[in-house]
Amino acid sequence: MYSTLIVDDEEDIRLMLRVTLARSGDISVVAEAEDGEEALERFRELDPPPDPSVVILDHRMPGLTGLETAQRMLEEHPRQAIVLFSAHLDDHVRAKAKSIGISACLDKMRVNQLAETIREVAAAA
Repeated sequence: MYSTLIVDDEEDIRLMLRVTLARSGDISVVAEAEDGEEALERFRELDPPPDPSVVILDHRMPGLTGLETAQRMLEEHPRQAIVLFSAHLDDHVRAKAKSIGISACLDKMRVNQLAETIREVAAAA
């Protein structure tokens, strides 16, 4: 069983992810956050790893961006699996994500690939 922390400022996206992941049968949502600061709080509450197995993180949010949030999480737990799940993934964002240690980037239009991506990055962590 894989556990996830969903971070997205849009409530409808968080709901869609909960439903999508519930259908997978082996992925649970253990916490949610609507911005980077709240994500860091939830992340620390779930400490120590392996909870969550994977953080699903939007990029464009009020306050901290997904990249900034991921960088802080990875400073605390360098092996944390993170999927940057965003509609705003250009070459610059992907390169920055890779340089700070984000496990994978996935466009929101590819939500049907999210469960498999979670399994892959969790297994590699």
